[in-house]
Amino acid sequence: MTQADHVAVVDDEHGVGQRDRGRRSLASPQRLRSFFAPRSIALVGASEGSGWARFILDSLSTSGFSGELRLVHPVRPQAFGRPTVPSLRALDEPVDLAFVLAPTRAVEGVLEDAAAAGIHNVVVLASGYGDGGGEEGRERERRLVERAVELDLTLLGPNCLGFVNAAAGVAPFGLHIVPPLRRGGLGVVLQSGALTSNVLAFARAHGIGISLLTSMGNEAVITAADVIEHLIDDDDTRVIGLFLESVRDPQRFTALAERALQVGKPIVALKVGRSPAGQLAALAHTGAVAGDDAVVAAAFRQFGVTRVDSLEELLITAGLLGSGTVPTGRRMGVVTASGGACDIIADRSADEGVEIPEFSESTGDRLRELLPSFAAARNPLDVTGVILADTATASANLGGTALNAVSADPKLDFVLNLISVPVAAPPDPAVPERRMADIAATVARSPIPIVNFSATCSDLSEYGADLLDRHGLHVVGGIEFGLTAVGHAIRWNEMRQDRAARPAAAPAPAPRVALDDLPNGPWSEARARDLLVAAGVPVVPAELVQDPDDAVAAAERLGLPVAVKVCSAAITHKSDIGGVALGLGEPDAVHAATESVLAAGRAVTDDVEGALVSPMRTGGTELFVGVSVDPSFGPVLAVGLGGVFIEVLRDVSLRVLPVDPTEVARMLGELRGAPVLAGARGTVPVDLQAVAEVVTTVAECARSLGPALQVLEINPLWVDGSHVEALDVLVVTGPS
Repeated sequence: MTQADHVAVVDDEHGVGQRDRGRRSLASPQRLRSFFAPRSIALVGASEGSGWARFILDSLSTSGFSGELRLVHPVRPQAFGRPTVPSLRALDEPVDLAFVLAPTRAVEGVLEDAAAAGIHNVVVLASGYGDGGGEEGRERERRLVERAVELDLTLLGPNCLGFVNAAAGVAPFGLHIVPPLRRGGLGVVLQSGALTSNVLAFARAHGIGISLLTSMGNEAVITAADVIEHLIDDDDTRVIGLFLESVRDPQRFTALAERALQVGKPIVALKVGRSPAGQLAALAHTGAVAGDDAVVAAAFRQFGVTRVDSLEELLITAGLLGSGTVPTGRRMGVVTASGGACDIIADRSADEGVEIPEFSESTGDRLRELLPSFAAARNPLDVTGVILADTATASANLGGTALNAVSADPKLDFVLNLISVPVAAPPDPAVPERRMADIAATVARSPIPIVNFSATCSDLSEYGADLLDRHGLHVVGGIEFGLTAVGHAIRWNEMRQDRAARPAAAPAPAPRVALDDLPNGPWSEARARDLLVAAGVPVVPAELVQDPDDAVAAAERLGLPVAVKVCSAAITHKSDIGGVALGLGEPDAVHAATESVLAAGRAVTDDVEGALVSPMRTGGTELFVGVSVDPSFGPVLAVGLGGVFIEVLRDVSLRVLPVDPTEVARMLGELRGAPVLAGARGTVPVDLQAVAEVVTTVAECARSLGPALQVLEINPLWVDGSHVEALDVLVVTGPS
């Protein structure tokens, strides 16, 4: 099933259809600002027998909603001790939002009532639309979108539990929310309903505040991309968290990711569907296709989206990124009261590429003045448990004084401060109050960020959360998740700096060939070589010959030894049919090999253009460069070790086009085989800049084929120092 089948938004093959333009206008940032902050709500289908209605009323109460709430039921005169009206048309004035609990068969009638009553915003709980997977459900959803556009209704759902807007104090949400609702800077978009309660509970337990959290349902009108755009503009949101089963509009998603990076709002995403079972689960849940996970991962990395592997990692990473104390460099100082914690931190820091340098001489001198004689003044710093056990030391605030000294070290970019948050008030509550006040003061005056950690990912007690809140402190939950979050934060900041320093992506190049004259299938290698040469890609010299005598003459001109390959658009895997001969060092060998490869080709097809003769290239390094077309993200570049290694190792790095040489160099550095490029075992190091320039040219050549492109591959791309040549090329085009 295609995305168009699910949402029914593209009406013709020439661009965005009229229906989608109408849908987009209903979900504009201006419309969503009012949608997510209603001051009056009608609950349609409210009755004591509805668990959904009861949850929504409880959630509104927990959020502190103080606006007008109207209950609607066609036959019951009252519900939950409140009077009802039989329909939205019976309201004396329109409400800002109608939450529709009616069964699927009645939803369209309720939408008509809403429009007649002057209501423009609705949430639809009912399922049985595109989520069912059947054509009847998809047609019902197409009709739902059409009616929403016709009636000017901004609609969240169907198959949706609603949203929680902690910033505005309103939560029309169909599951239980454990009070209190914690307000903060994290906006969350979930392509899931039931997980919202888990997200809220974990965030609350770890001191992570929410601005807006919404479940998306089937995204018939309001899509995840629409809400992301809203959150980028939202002043209450500092970081965006996503739970995604699919990326339904990849081009818009990447454009929004670029914009979020520019304005400094990190996006942290948990994207499921990596396995076949996960992809089927996503399809069964909402009717959405999960897509090629390797391409999704590459696109996230390329456009600054931090991808995580669990809800805990999502929330802890987002909590750190939204805390206001984000690491901006890789040099970390560590202050703890545990030697064992120092060991764990050192190991996990190495995993994340975080450096723990020696303290400067002045810092070491200051620490030796402060610490007990048995403590070592080195990074990571263990101030020892004496600060916790010894009353006099605690009163003297040794930990805080040491933190002050470390945070002033000019060799550090940030400090990790491991603290213990009490579960309950101690006999003398002034001690933790004073300790937290000192930490808060140090954080405020520190010239570098101080990130406060707990040793384990434990829930905060009510006392502990209140203590931190009173002093404006955020504590990252646990060393394991915490250092993962630190690594993510550093990489996001580096990506943002890199993006700011780079020019905007180039537009698609003009076609180098007549697009209406392209083959419907593979090209002959001779024609593919001509395409690369015209684009400026260095290609190994070659001559197309028709018989063995011409091959011998060509070999002598080009220089022995040579390779001879059959040239035919109908033969893409030449070696499989005996159509390739390598290392031919004598004229007689060239003659015999040419006879052989031509005979092998003609045994397969009548469409043989001749044989290509080219000089052999030995030594050096072989790379693979390929551009294929992902059905969602479009042209995708793959770079890896070439020759036989591409099939054996499958060591490739991917990017969505377009790319520039800087991005290609980064791709080469991601390969497991990157040490080979650096000159492992005495080989000549690869000139990465020269390779990056050539690969970028290859990518632009592929894009110049426009929508006809299916595949462009070079395997191998031979590199000897700064000498780069394409040795074998495949191009496949087809209907756009």
